[in-house]
Amino acid sequence: MARVVNILTALKPGVDRDEYERFESEVDYPFTAKLKTITSYRIHRLTEPVPFEGGAWDYMERIEVTDRAAYEAELATSANDLIEVIHSKYLDESKLKPIWCKRIDP
Repeated sequence: MARVVNILTALKPGVDRDEYERFESEVDYPFTAKLKTITSYRIHRLTEPVPFEGGAWDYMERIEVTDRAAYEAELATSANDLIEVIHSKYLDESKLKPIWCKRIDP
């Protein structure tokens, strides 16, 4: 059964939304498509406030993986540099809120 993580994210103050979305389209999506444990990866711009403590957030990432442990291991060995760029340049790490779940198929 597929595992899914939805991650609420917020841009760092002063980050241009268009620049971040361009980076995601041109760099992150192509890189992520090469990872073996990710079966689906999309970022969604939030259009309304999320009613949880700790906001405000700008995006929700939806990542579907084959196996959580394998995904985390693959990130640790293959994606550290990209994650460092994303967190140092674009996203406020203090606002990252991962929500793990299991997809329910019809």
